[in-house]
Amino acid sequence: MAPRLLEKYRSEVVPALFEELGTKNPMAVPRLQKVVISMGVGSAVTDKKHIELAAKDLSTIAGQKPQVCLARKSVSNFKVRQGYPTGLKVTLRGARMYEFLDRLINVAIPRIRDFRGLNPQSFDGRGNYSLGVSEQTIFPEIDAAAVEWPQGMNVTIVTTARNDRACRALLRLMGMPFRTEGEKQAKVSSN
Repeated sequence: MAPRLLEKYRSEVVPALFEELGTKNPMAVPRLQKVVISMGVGSAVTDKKHIELAAKDLSTIAGQKPQVCLARKSVSNFKVRQGYPTGLKVTLRGARMYEFLDRLINVAIPRIRDFRGLNPQSFDGRGNYSLGVSEQTIFPEIDAAAVEWPQGMNVTIVTTARNDRACRALLRLMGMPFRTEGEKQAKVSSN
């Protein structure tokens, strides 16, 4: 069975993008390629338990095991040596990507306190969008009582769109709640 957001993309979003972007070729319509979720766990330098707990939470959220990112260089000011684990990342594609985005848009983002919309300026100029989440407890899979410390994460949505206008149209039609001009944003920071 296909994910709900993928069905919405095929039935509603593609025809609307044909009309809005004025494309005639169905292969020219923007689509999602992948979603990358990353966590910087700088506190893992002093306590190895932090990276294990963050990996457990990230695997619960994403549905697959995260990759541990190691420090490339030693930085004495931060007490980091080359090869120390400093972060985690997960790349989602296919059905897992659509299911994660569906949960992010329809369940997790509405749970953010004082939420007024995502920053509409967080596009990179090449048709990709990034957002930051300040804590993992907005996802319903994470038990807020069991979390020892809040851990933020970055979510990058990579599309086949060639510019920001096409990417914004794609994400807006898929249900991303972008903030209108003049409103401030609470609890979510964009990269």
